[in-house]
Amino acid sequence: MNHAVRNALLIVVSSIIVASIVFLESQKVHSSGPSSDSNAAIDLDALFQATPTPSDTTSAIAGAPQESTPTKLPRTSDFEALRAKYSPAVELVSPDAYINTGLNPDGSAKPITIASLIGKKVIIVDFWTYSCINCQRNIPYIEAWYEKYKDAGLVVIGVHSPEFEFEKNLGNVQDAVKKFGITYPVILDSEMRTWNAYSNLYWPAHYIIDINGLIVDKHFGEGGYAQTESQIQKLLKERQQVLGSTVSVPAGTVNIAQVVQANSPETYFGASRNEYLGNGAPFLGGMQTYARPDDASIDRNNLYLSGAWNLDAEYAENRSSDARIIYKYTARNVYFVASSDEGSSITVLRDGVPVDGSHGEDVSPDGTVMIKNARLYKLISETQMGTHTLEIIIKNPGLKAYTFTFG
Repeated sequence: MNHAVRNALLIVVSSIIVASIVFLESQKVHSSGPSSDSNAAIDLDALFQATPTPSDTTSAIAGAPQESTPTKLPRTSDFEALRAKYSPAVELVSPDAYINTGLNPDGSAKPITIASLIGKKVIIVDFWTYSCINCQRNIPYIEAWYEKYKDAGLVVIGVHSPEFEFEKNLGNVQDAVKKFGITYPVILDSEMRTWNAYSNLYWPAHYIIDINGLIVDKHFGEGGYAQTESQIQKLLKERQQVLGSTVSVPAGTVNIAQVVQANSPETYFGASRNEYLGNGAPFLGGMQTYARPDDASIDRNNLYLSGAWNLDAEYAENRSSDARIIYKYTARNVYFVASSDEGSSITVLRDGVPVDGSHGEDVSPDGTVMIKNARLYKLISETQMGTHTLEIIIKNPGLKAYTFTFG
């Protein structure tokens, strides 16, 4: 094999590897398989044979336009053929809380169900969790579609299924909903009941339900936005025809400029998933003391710790002052999921000096960050992808580090 052929093969193989990493980084995969709840599947025959009650004809969503509903729920003429191809919608299973669904007279949040919307709306069920950068990049599209198409019959239900324990906290999720500008209904799925009923594995993931109550489209991870919006328009026009609605379906596609470039994998700190730990035994919990490695021995895409640390299943918590985290990455942006009960000051170094013009929005100009609330912190933001060494100096004990993600 001559050098030219060998070089060409190397370029092809490298391109395949990079493309694979980009795809995998567009979605977070749940580490354990779900247990499906078959009882959550909606009985469409019983639903369409029933006569809607007055309460069924009113959406629980605050501010949603109301339309008259026929005595019997409508469905498309090709329903039987579609049912042979697609699965029935799956109900929300015992939500832990409701957000953006309106209020009852007693001030409690109104519940929302998928069954009450079938025959009336096109529904997107969107699985997300607030510290996931892939979800955060997905949210602007979901919100834009909701605003654009809700008057034409689209309902979005965000299902917040947590990756970490702190994401089960209602106050944390409410803060995230407000921060991200989410106006569509959200349920808390803290025990992963709805996640399991859908046999879902990914953050983000959305399932589109047509007016017949069939799951006719699915998408896992980021991307595919134009194709999804085209499907939304198609289903809304189908709904318009079935209901005889005079509300027009908006044309065009939502375009939100986002550039994602990364060649480093999501990296976990907790003992249950810290496979990339470079200077210690992966998957070993409890108190550990790590020595900072020499710069020459730092390998790309490996996690290195320095100082005394206690490794919980989900996170690593430093127990000594001046503890450090070192990671050589290839990406444009670096994100850090962390928290601190008392507040913890960190200094972010990029290639040995405090990050300056390339600092993320959570970093002060002097390269410092105050870590407190459990969330995703944006540490580094570059104009181009490159390989750099990140070093975090933690001033005091008490920082809980969960994961690095890249983009």
